[in-house]
Amino acid sequence: MEYSPEERGRKIIDACMEENGKNPVEIFRHIADQDFIRIHGPEHHILDGATLLTAFYNAGGKINLVECLEELMHRGLQMPGAVCGMWGVCGSVSSIGAALSIIDGTGPLTTDESWGKHMMYTSKALGRLAATGGPRCCKRDAFFSLQEAIDFVNEQYDVELEQGEIRCPYSEQNQQCLKGKCPFHL
Repeated sequence: MEYSPEERGRKIIDACMEENGKNPVEIFRHIADQDFIRIHGPEHHILDGATLLTAFYNAGGKINLVECLEELMHRGLQMPGAVCGMWGVCGSVSSIGAALSIIDGTGPLTTDESWGKHMMYTSKALGRLAATGGPRCCKRDAFFSLQEAIDFVNEQYDVELEQGEIRCPYSEQNQQCLKGKCPFHL
């Protein structure tokens, strides 16, 4: 079945509301395995940040999860596909950067430390993606982005997100998989 971007976003939000874990990678995997998530696609611009918001909330983060997910969907739908190759910035990293800005209420005129801290997160996550190289892989990029986000959240907030070893089960679906060059390859 083919879904519109809005339908995919709504299904991501609904799926997040069913999750109760504190590990955003596990939440990501549960949702990424659903039929409304493609191996590559702009739905990751919603999914990746949504899994972070969900784990943050489940770990005791003081946010209104529904409102935050709605705002993230609104922002994610504005970002076109293929931004990694066309704009030089990964949609997964941008999605998680948006999630962090939603948690902190950060905007373009924010003068507190959150503005710079979010930039530090995105620059570190993008550095890891850049070091691995292309072509794009939305799953690999999500794993890198979420790894960095877990460390960032655990250092910056009064919550503890869970993390574990990440192994990618998606390589057979990805014709451009880097295989042994990818640190998450089985």
